[in-house]
Amino acid sequence: MRTHRPYARIFERLSVGGLALCACVSIVLTGAILATLLSEAWRFFSIIPLPEMLFGTHWSPQMAGHGGTEELEAFGALPLFAGTLLITMIALLVAVPVGLLSAIYLVEYADRSTRAWAKPALEMLAGIPTVVYGYVAIVSLTPLLRNWGASMDISVASESALGAGLVMGIMIIPFISSLADDILHAVPQTLRDGSLALGATQAETIRHVVMAAAMPGLVGALLLAFSRAVGETMIVVMAAGLAANMTLNPLEAVTTVTAQIVALLVGDQEFDSAKTLAAFGLGLTLFVITLALNIIALVVVRRYRARYAT
Repeated sequence: MRTHRPYARIFERLSVGGLALCACVSIVLTGAILATLLSEAWRFFSIIPLPEMLFGTHWSPQMAGHGGTEELEAFGALPLFAGTLLITMIALLVAVPVGLLSAIYLVEYADRSTRAWAKPALEMLAGIPTVVYGYVAIVSLTPLLRNWGASMDISVASESALGAGLVMGIMIIPFISSLADDILHAVPQTLRDGSLALGATQAETIRHVVMAAAMPGLVGALLLAFSRAVGETMIVVMAAGLAANMTLNPLEAVTTVTAQIVALLVGDQEFDSAKTLAAFGLGLTLFVITLALNIIALVVVRRYRARYAT
């Protein structure tokens, strides 16, 4: 055994070196992406001031001129942020209750035979390409919403935030369900047994013990679901359109930040124009917003952990 010990040490050192190299590569790639984003966004904000983009209410980069007031007024991204928030909220209102309750059922109530087919069937939705969801929204859901609106004398746009949000919510359901399933499984069984031994019902145990112990992880899962919804592009382009409307009406056509980034970078573009550089400005703004949400989520998770620990 002693003769193999030097080889084991060499293998261990090589393994540690390989892991460190992989970590360094990921850090370098992240830094390179961030540096590229910052440099191009800086060029955009040197042309269009940041307040003009954040608080402007008119978005039409295709109609921008070559400077002056008209160009400043063409890059108001507030309608994009409003559309992103509207579609994301609709998607989460659909996905969070269904995904979380399905995970609770599979973990706490379902027997092994039911879980053996229900969980794979639910996770099959995660393997469907997003373009298929967009196609379903256009062919099936959008006409259904228009017919429903016509029957109630309500005007529903052919491309609406409601249709995109509903389909996006269906797409995110297996994402939330899978994360919540793993988080609930990680709660020690002794906590459940202790609660039941004290006379609590199974529903009370789930609500006051299991959910309390799993809350930090569930908050992180909801944040990931929010990021997943914000970053979705194909469903928005196909079901919600590219109209930058400043509205919170889910029955009207809207667009999102990611959809506009794609629209700005499609085709032959000149990277010295404000129109093309606007994509990097939007990307940096979205990056900062997501980072702020991550920080807020970390604070919330720490508070829940401290409350549970006491």
